[in-house]
Amino acid sequence: MNFWDQFQPGFTCLAPMEGVTDIAFRQVVAKAARPDIFYTEFTNVNSYASEKGRHNALERLKVLPSEQPIIAQIWGKEPAYFAETAAALQSLGFTAVDLNMGCPDRHVVATGGGSGLIRTPDRAKDIIRAAKQSSLAVSVKTRLGYSRLDEWRPWLTNILEEQPAALTVHFRTKKEMSKVPAHYELVPEVIALRNELSPTTKLIINGDIKSPADGQKFIEQGADGLMIGRGVFQNPFCFEKTPRTHERAEYLDLMRTHLDLYEKYGLSPYDPLKHFFKIYINNFAGASEIRDRLMQTKTIAEARAIIDAL
Repeated sequence: MNFWDQFQPGFTCLAPMEGVTDIAFRQVVAKAARPDIFYTEFTNVNSYASEKGRHNALERLKVLPSEQPIIAQIWGKEPAYFAETAAALQSLGFTAVDLNMGCPDRHVVATGGGSGLIRTPDRAKDIIRAAKQSSLAVSVKTRLGYSRLDEWRPWLTNILEEQPAALTVHFRTKKEMSKVPAHYELVPEVIALRNELSPTTKLIINGDIKSPADGQKFIEQGADGLMIGRGVFQNPFCFEKTPRTHERAEYLDLMRTHLDLYEKYGLSPYDPLKHFFKIYINNFAGASEIRDRLMQTKTIAEARAIIDAL
């Protein structure tokens, strides 16, 4: 069975985010309110194809059985490396792979990867074909265009002609980053294009969605799934089917879980963990002062002592 056949319209995904959706944070989100699908962090195919970089790639691809269904997300620009990495993912137990053609990070784009592939559509096609040499379900995550909104039709046509199993569209261009509202007025046209060129491709909507209810209108229009990224920072319980109010103690419990898992899996260094503190220490009296104290900590033990004292 195709990986995607198990999901009914309205399924939800936690977006792959660099430095965010590692093995620890995915479990935190699962504890709060689990999405239907997880993705790994970005994994560079160049790293996997390199003896020197393979260890780092395998660390990023480490998943738990309880995280299934989960998709490996890979990026780069060399079709041969995509083919090699996709073949290896099969032996690691993955049944689906997602090709990153939308990351706007300037370092990624400078290498020709991520949204840089929007400017090399023939290479993008070659990458999809290379990944399809494996038996994995191959999907693509991308944006509407590179610098202009009117690029969306030729670019998405280019992708859909290769009939990926799924296509996630962040409804902004690379140039727009996340600085403007998502162009959701284009959703009906993108759905129509998908229906015309590759009707079996699952279409996932991404950008500014903060809850399943936020995107329900897109499912009613004919989209298949919803992806939440930055919204999880505003509400770690964002995937709840029936939203409810959460007490401060629940947020603190999630933070303890995160600290414990970060320590358990030997993730390092410590400072990047501080980016998550605003998720848990927010919207209650004295939260800003507590965050300030937490930002001064240097170890997990120090952070744990502060929240235990609450």
